[in-house]
Amino acid sequence: MRVLRAAVVPLTLIGLTALAGVVLGRVYAGNLLTGLVIGAAAGSVLVSVAARRLPSWLVAPVSVTAMAGWTLWSLRLAANRAELPGGLLEVTSDAARNGIPRLLTAMIPVEPTPDTVLVPVVAAWLAGLAGAEVALRTGRVLLGYLPAAGLYAAALYVVGPNAAPAVGATVAFVAVAAVGLAARTGATPAAADPTTELAPRVRAAVRLRLAASAAFGVALVVGLVALLGPVVAAQVDGRPVDPRRYVEPPQVQTLDENPLIRISGWALHPEQKLLDVSTERAAVAAPGAEPAGDAADVVRIRLAVLSDYDGVTWRVGATYRNAGRILPAAAPSRDSTVQTVRQQITVAELTGRLLPAVATPREVSGARVAYDPASGTLIRPEGLTPGLRYAVTSAEERPDENLLASANVPAGEEVARVLRVADGVPDPMRRLATQLAEQNGAPYTRALAIEQFLAEHYRVVADAPSGHAYPNLGFFLFGPRGGGGQEGTSEQFAAAFAVLGRLSGLPTRVVVGFRAGGQGPVLAGDAFAWPEVLFDGLGWVPFNPLPRPNEEPRPVEEDFRPTPEDPPPSEAPAPTVEPTGSPEPVAAGEGPPGRGGVSTPLLVAGGSGGLLVLVGALLLTLWAMRRALTRARLVEGDPGQRIAGAWQEVTDALRLAGRPVGDDLAATEVAGHARVALAEARASGGTSGDGDGPSVDELAALLNQVGFAPDAAAADQAARAAEVATGYVASLRSARPWWRRLLWSVHPAPLRRSRRSPR
Repeated sequence: MRVLRAAVVPLTLIGLTALAGVVLGRVYAGNLLTGLVIGAAAGSVLVSVAARRLPSWLVAPVSVTAMAGWTLWSLRLAANRAELPGGLLEVTSDAARNGIPRLLTAMIPVEPTPDTVLVPVVAAWLAGLAGAEVALRTGRVLLGYLPAAGLYAAALYVVGPNAAPAVGATVAFVAVAAVGLAARTGATPAAADPTTELAPRVRAAVRLRLAASAAFGVALVVGLVALLGPVVAAQVDGRPVDPRRYVEPPQVQTLDENPLIRISGWALHPEQKLLDVSTERAAVAAPGAEPAGDAADVVRIRLAVLSDYDGVTWRVGATYRNAGRILPAAAPSRDSTVQTVRQQITVAELTGRLLPAVATPREVSGARVAYDPASGTLIRPEGLTPGLRYAVTSAEERPDENLLASANVPAGEEVARVLRVADGVPDPMRRLATQLAEQNGAPYTRALAIEQFLAEHYRVVADAPSGHAYPNLGFFLFGPRGGGGQEGTSEQFAAAFAVLGRLSGLPTRVVVGFRAGGQGPVLAGDAFAWPEVLFDGLGWVPFNPLPRPNEEPRPVEEDFRPTPEDPPPSEAPAPTVEPTGSPEPVAAGEGPPGRGGVSTPLLVAGGSGGLLVLVGALLLTLWAMRRALTRARLVEGDPGQRIAGAWQEVTDALRLAGRPVGDDLAATEVAGHARVALAEARASGGTSGDGDGPSVDELAALLNQVGFAPDAAAADQAARAAEVATGYVASLRSARPWWRRLLWSVHPAPLRRSRRSPR
């Protein structure tokens, strides 16, 4: 029975710490993180239980060594589960550098990878260690709950609004804590009133002090409830703060923010090898439509999706979050079929951070990625490097072509971003869009009309200058044939389709990628851009406005005559209009391009704050252990033990004052040494006291009496010994410099010698 009672508090501490892992695990994929935190909680508490007979100063190094072993094993297990390359040293170093920022920028659900499990595992172990040392070694069970409670609160904060309220886990936390306190109370025998053996005046003073303390405590609790109750009640229905809003997610480089401008450069060097691709398609579950203009064996590998246009530049405008191997699965469009596509891709000379993949990726292995669910695109925050090899499994949607003719397009705030038309549209472009829309009422026929108009009237040339601002598109659409107008690369075709589509009421966007076969290299000449239109129930449907091979384009004037305007220059190619500044992105949450991760001030502040919390927790633990040791010496045990404990208080005070005494000295010699030490301390400190202070000689006489007649000591003698020891220690401490007085109550030296008996 005693063994069971003794096991209740350790099991309680394990349960409280493990519940923090249960709460945090709700935003993780799978149960690996929860299991690792439970293991850390159990390991830290059991190490403290096993090392209970060791000196307190030795427990921390032993426990930290065990923590290092458990953490390394956890990192290796997480790396193997996530199929991350690299050795244990590389994985551990990367996780230590990036653990906190990646945890706060990871996509929900978070995959347990080394950098997302390191912080929870280490925090759980340290919380278990601190709680076990306070609760088991000093007997302060309620104080030992503080580290676990802090860890639980931190887990709730990290989860934020990304999971349902943790009502069940919180109730379980309170219940487990109550069980531990009840078991501890039941295991402690009812003690007699310690004040009955004191002198009447002392007893009355003690009882008055206890009553005043109790009254003050009740008043304080009532005041706090009255003050904080309304504030807490008002937050019950509030939305929790998401800490991820304070951390900048990974960003793309300036070149990747608008990869559309790279089309012309790739067109001039068509033989440049960018990728090696191996593709495997699963059988299609139901008949669907091939993307317009593509053969059945052609694969569209998507590099970037550009949804924001300000009249000058098409921009990615995506918000990327660090993701694991398994990406969040979005529900496919209602009237589309899904085909699974698996690819092995090796990077050759492609640069930047954008990671090519068939839409829409569901699983990535071999590379650490960040993912934007809105566009379904990937980046590698570290950048692409030659030889990088990764595998992608994608769910490629194919719309039912039989439903396209009658499909509608969505409207409202949800698609305002892909319907927005920037100011400054040239009048001929607006009139062309109006003409095409008036002649074709249904959304799909309007899209087909724009596609057909561009394919029949314009020519693809590899050396056309880059540019897709309004002036560039106006010259592409209406410039003189033979003078650089009415010809361009896929950049101008896709951008013109997207703008004309938006002017016609179609939600459009531009996609940059590669057209490749099932196997073999992907060259720069395979790069192209295409527009997509969003249809209800069918999702984003690609279009191909490029002219068909071997077809000579018709003059634009046969079907549309723009109003005469100032002709563009005919002696030089179409000017490339570049933005003079950094235009504001359409997406409200988009940050400036640059390196992703946490800002340096935030990292410094977080590290400094964490260090201060750890130092404060250590000092609080030492102070509590010292107070518990003094109380055990002066209050607990029979009178003889309490007199001996009072003597230990005096000898410990001499050691803290830098005047230690040898164990070979008699009690009377130690008393003389104590008088001299107090007098010298007062003289050097410039302080004065009443006489010689408390008489240690009286305490030495009581100690000698106990040594020769242990059973002859009385309770009032023990109380007198405690009074003398307390007075002497206070006098000696007050004579020390102020900075030594601050360290007096948290010095660990008395704890190391607490198990040694006085002579």
